[in-house]
Amino acid sequence: MKTIYDVRQLLKRFGTVIYVGDRLADLELMEDEIREMYQAKFIDTKTYQMALLLLREEASRLRDEKGANDNG
Repeated sequence: MKTIYDVRQLLKRFGTVIYVGDRLADLELMEDEIREMYQAKFIDTKTYQMALLLLREEASRLRDEKGANDNG
């Protein structure tokens, strides 16, 4: 798993499609779903950790971009 697309495909395999039109909100909902899948033991620890890392890095990048655009 290397990209947000890979995380989306993982969620899709379990019947979850997330799209609300706001990229940051999508990432937060995806993180919630990944957490629930892990707690239900649908995914292993390595997959869980990698998915969270990717989602959080992308969310951080988006927040940084938004902050730069608001201040610039």
